[in-house]
Order: sequence, then structure tokens, then C-alpha cells
Amino acid sequence: MEVIVSNEIGSVCPTFVGACVDAKVKNTKYCQALWDEINALTERFCAELTTETLKDISGIAATRRVYRACGKDPSRYRPASEALIRRILQGKELYQIDTLVDLINLASIAYGYSIGGFDADKFVGTTLTLGIGKEGEPYEGIGRGMINIHGLPVYRDAEGGVGTPTSDNERTKIDTNTTHLVVLINGYDGNEENVRKNAEFIQELLRKYCESDGGTYTMY
Repeated sequence: MEVIVSNEIGSVCPTFVGACVDAKVKNTKYCQALWDEINALTERFCAELTTETLKDISGIAATRRVYRACGKDPSRYRPASEALIRRILQGKELYQIDTLVDLINLASIAYGYSIGGFDADKFVGTTLTLGIGKEGEPYEGIGRGMINIHGLPVYRDAEGGVGTPTSDNERTKIDTNTTHLVVLINGYDGNEENVRKNAEFIQELLRKYCESDGGTYTMY
């Protein structure tokens, strides 16, 4: 899968750096060992962060800046990484979906980047382009129904939007039958080293919990 960053995004975030992890996987409904890792990180974050200081995490702060630059209120349409950590700090349990989704959520929490996870066999075409949502553009968020993506960064395949930092699309969502995974890491803070570490962390988790060799990752 080729990923292209449009000039639209380049104009509001010239330092953007992303990573695409592409891997063959075996998904399961639940993995206790993975949740042991999630719970350990949850405990650490509750001891170190507050709902105010979490906004200072580099990846979150940068994504919020890009939302504002695109004309979107980041407090109304929260980046997924912020929403996940905020939920933890409010004493709420994270949603348990399936091993792949839970794993991606862990990786997002650990590094503060909003991460898109997709069933690659559901993409239309071989190219994803990162642009900005348009007025009236149809988009069905996972578990959210139709949402207004005008002013949100959005990845599009040949058919339309598949992922934003707030919510991925129902059309390309992961399920327990997913065997070909694509993960997109959004480094709006321009920190290539951290984005690479995040990609390698995802590969490590895939090897441990999804009967995968970790696949490959490319930077864009």
C-alpha cells in the first residue's frame, strides 16, 4: 500500500511524518497477556498524568494544533489517543474489542499518536492519500454513525475516507476474520524517532499476540 501526504496536509503541518505497518496476522477475540500489558500501562499513566497534563504529550499536542489549523475544535472531535488516555484518567475501563484493536489502542496510548488500524483486504485500490475532509463528505465512524469530517485530516482510498485521527471508518474496520493488517501512525509532531519506535512496538506486539512475523513498516 502506497501512502501519499497531500499538499493540503503539508501546508498545515510541514513536519508531518508517518509510518505504515503492513503485516499478516491472526486475530482473536481476547488475549489476557495483552491486557496485562494494557493494565500495567494504565496504572503508570494514572500515577503520572492528569486530564490537563495529557494535552502536553507531544503527539497529542501536535494533533490538536493541526485540528485547529484545519478549522476543527479538538475538544469536540478529540484525537483518539487523547480520548483513550482521558478515559483511563477518568477511572473508566477501556473498551475491549478484539486482540488487534486492543493492541493498536495500547500502542496509541503508549506513544500518544492517533493510530489507524485497517483490514487491508477491504481497501479499494492500492493508494491511500492523506488530505483534509470536505464539507458534506460522507463518513461513517466506527460505532459513531455518520460524522462530520469537514476540517479533519483524513486518509482516502479509491472509494473515499477510511481513517481520521478521531475515528476510523466502518467500511475498512478490523474484525476477528482480519488476516491482513495495515496500521498508520500519525506523527504530527514530526518526531521521526518516536514514530519509528511506535511502529517497532506494534511489530513486537503483533509477534507476541497475533502469530505474526511483525510484517514490515515504511515511513512516509
